[in-house]
Amino acid sequence: MLQRYVKSFRLGAFLSTSVVFLMFTSLSLAESDTKKQGPPPVPVRVAPVEEKMVSDQISLVGTAEAIAESTVAAEVSGVVAYFPVKEGDFVKKGALLLRLRSTELNLRYKGVVATREKIKANLQNAEKELKRLSKLKEANSIAETQFDNAYFTHQALNQELLAKEAEIDQIEYELKQKKVVAPFSGFVSKEHTQLGEWVSTGGAVVTLLDLGQIKITVDVPERYAVLLSPESPVRVMIKSVSGDYIPGKIYAVLPHGDPNSRTFPVNINLDNSDFKIKSGMEAMVTFNLSTQKNALLIPKDAIVTAGNDRLVFMLADGKVAPVNVKVLGYYDGSVAVAGNLTPGVKVVVRGNERLRPGQGVTVLP
Repeated sequence: MLQRYVKSFRLGAFLSTSVVFLMFTSLSLAESDTKKQGPPPVPVRVAPVEEKMVSDQISLVGTAEAIAESTVAAEVSGVVAYFPVKEGDFVKKGALLLRLRSTELNLRYKGVVATREKIKANLQNAEKELKRLSKLKEANSIAETQFDNAYFTHQALNQELLAKEAEIDQIEYELKQKKVVAPFSGFVSKEHTQLGEWVSTGGAVVTLLDLGQIKITVDVPERYAVLLSPESPVRVMIKSVSGDYIPGKIYAVLPHGDPNSRTFPVNINLDNSDFKIKSGMEAMVTFNLSTQKNALLIPKDAIVTAGNDRLVFMLADGKVAPVNVKVLGYYDGSVAVAGNLTPGVKVVVRGNERLRPGQGVTVLP
């Protein structure tokens, strides 16, 4: 009986061990199959390579400047009584920059106004006297000379009143000019006076910069200057501000060049409403020339940066392969490239950040 029990126990243990072995073997085979299949396909979006005629491009370095720079001056002389601004301040158009002392001018104004009022009173009496004498003259009751004296007295008082009113206007103008205000909105880049200093007529107060727009000046070689047209769009990169290109427009190709370097200044206007670009910064400007060429175009999002290299992932048979390319130019949202690509081939434009060579992908609509 005992021997039969031992045999049954050994048989059960053997069967349990076999089942466990088979389970582990099945799991190992499943894992092996998964590894062979590789990671699941990555969802991507693609776009075709196109061949089009595009303008030749040239990139040159320029300098950013304020669209307007003004040394604001005082129109009248005086001692600085109030100077509320300092270098670096942003002021709006019409804001007070400086006020000159005006005590003497205010006293003179009061005296002239008092004299004008006296002349007005005398003129009223002269008008009454002239009307009275006019009636007597019509009745031949007074001498001609008496009427003439009253008439010319009235005329003289009129002229005195006009002179005093002109003097008052002049004083009021001078009082107004004792305040110097900003001719446009901008930044104070330099102070030319201080509190308590004497400012002469025409003396400098502050230098004001308008950075709401930026003017970029680029010296363009003459062989390229003749291929530029006014109002042509350009692309500008201010590396110290951003690595992105900013759209701009040629404002003028100046007709007078440097005879030594054979270059011509080209001015580009650029919006700078956030004031990030400062006067004096370096700008990389890309111009479209009037000459054209055939080029392969792809969306700019297809470009992947790998160190100093640029590449795209080309789609073939449900898998991707990297292709090194050279960027030849930027055209709106597209990039002209040179590389082992042909028109019509699909390249990945979304989901290409972590792709690996030979990786399977699923193309999204």
